Amino acid sequence: MQTEQPVATRAPSSHHSTGRFAGLKTKLTTRHGWLGDYDYAWLCTPTLPFGNLRKSRQPPFYALDAKLPLLLAIASGLQHALAMLAGLITPPIIFASALSLDSATSAYMISASLIGCGILSLVQMSRIKLFAGYYLGTGLISVVGTSFSTLSTANAIFDAMYNDGTCPSTTAADGTVTRGACPDAYGKLLGTSLICSLLEISMSFVPSRVLQRIFPPMVTGTVILLIGASLIGSSGIPNWGGGSNCESFPTSGIFQLCPTTLAPRPLPWGSPELIGIGFLSFISIILTELFGSPFLKNISIIVGLVIGCIVAGAAGYVDNSNIKSAPAITFLWVKTFKIGVYPPAILPMLAVYVSCAMEAIGDITASAEVSRQEVEGPEFDSRIQGGVLSDGIGGFISALFTVAPLSVFAQNNGVISVTRCANRTAGRWCCAFLILFGVLGKISGAFLSIPNPVLGGVTTFLFASVAVSGLRVLSYVRFTRRDRFVLAAALSFGAGDLLVPGIFTHLFDGVNHPNKALQGFFNSITIVLSTPFLAAGIVAATLNLILPQEAAEAVEEEPAKEVDVESQEK
Repeated sequence: MQTEQPVATRAPSSHHSTGRFAGLKTKLTTRHGWLGDYDYAWLCTPTLPFGNLRKSRQPPFYALDAKLPLLLAIASGLQHALAMLAGLITPPIIFASALSLDSATSAYMISASLIGCGILSLVQMSRIKLFAGYYLGTGLISVVGTSFSTLSTANAIFDAMYNDGTCPSTTAADGTVTRGACPDAYGKLLGTSLICSLLEISMSFVPSRVLQRIFPPMVTGTVILLIGASLIGSSGIPNWGGGSNCESFPTSGIFQLCPTTLAPRPLPWGSPELIGIGFLSFISIILTELFGSPFLKNISIIVGLVIGCIVAGAAGYVDNSNIKSAPAITFLWVKTFKIGVYPPAILPMLAVYVSCAMEAIGDITASAEVSRQEVEGPEFDSRIQGGVLSDGIGGFISALFTVAPLSVFAQNNGVISVTRCANRTAGRWCCAFLILFGVLGKISGAFLSIPNPVLGGVTTFLFASVAVSGLRVLSYVRFTRRDRFVLAAALSFGAGDLLVPGIFTHLFDGVNHPNKALQGFFNSITIVLSTPFLAAGIVAATLNLILPQEAAEAVEEEPAKEVDVESQEK
């Protein structure tokens, strides 16, 4: 027996390679390998208005590393990609619009975002062991995209750059301010985010339980709620009305009509035609949820975009020049931006990366839950650590990819839950589709041609979904007297800043300090206070740490229970 042992230890490697080849051949050449036992009819059957005719039998659940039929892997990967798509193309479109960049640069930014998300999602889905129990990646279908916290903060940073003369702008006789193109501002955002990403990288080595104690649901829920709410007001609704550039009703210049006077059918902001087109996209999302199949429900945002674009195109509101001018094939670094650092943006971007870490913890927890993995214990803690580390490294690398900081996205958790497919093979197909969409430049041109009202109708729903996610996180809070106090204090700053955006803009106008470093610090404070979720998040986190738990809170409910007992006895 002792002489046979070495042979037994060597045999599995050769059998393993042979078995892998045989398994691949079976998957490619057999019906079961392509289709498996999945109920594709259930996936594609719509909900009929006169009754539910779907089969009650749920499809099988495919775990992280289970054998997955090839067709299901492709279909599920496409669903993940389409479910993410609206969230991935929105930030670069808004960045380009805020900086008045030309269509070629805007199309490139969309392509770079899709390619970068595909590549870095592959890293996030991995689970590479580094040293001493530390990992890179979550090992789940954790996809990445530009965080909406970055989007909200970037708007305040860009406003500061135009106000202090870093970016060019002209003022007309009637007081209307027209912003000039400022690609260097985007380069400064990338450079600043690159150095600030080191904070999240270092946070990944802090025990996850400590991070969860510092950033409990009270803090994270408040931050996520205000991110969604602020984006509805700063981007969603203004675009629904025709475009944020002409929201102020300028009496002269290119933005006198929406989206510009050069558009095929320009109209004043808030015209019924523009609002109607946006409402068509919005109602399409609702109708898809009512009558659509599980496949369509997972991509309802894309359905809204497609239907809105079809009607807008037939009515003459679509300018296809962006599609014609877009290259057939593109990739990263076709266009580049001069990397720099904008000192006043350092403090806000550090806060953004703290916010990204908070979002990552919540999103990874949700992904583990729908993937039927443990949400506590050493393995889960290692997934949190690996995810936050990959998040920080992704923020560093994405800046080199000319893409704004990328963070864990939660948009695909609904796809996992509905399709019952948590398999990483489907996730890799998702990454392949994202990279393909980015490489095909005409697709980016098509996204750039989406009329603002169509984009606004869809993104308003998307940003509202972010706000609802914040409410869901807040629902986990017990809401003792202390918790209500913390939330009220945080919302005093956040909601006040949201409803009256300019209150902190001129806070240091009377302070002209010769020290540029100190002046930059004042500008940083202005940006933080002008960003609702940052101001509220700082207040909530600080008060949560310094306010002690009151012992009386545990017995506040006792008298009420005694009254209930007495009333029941009577």
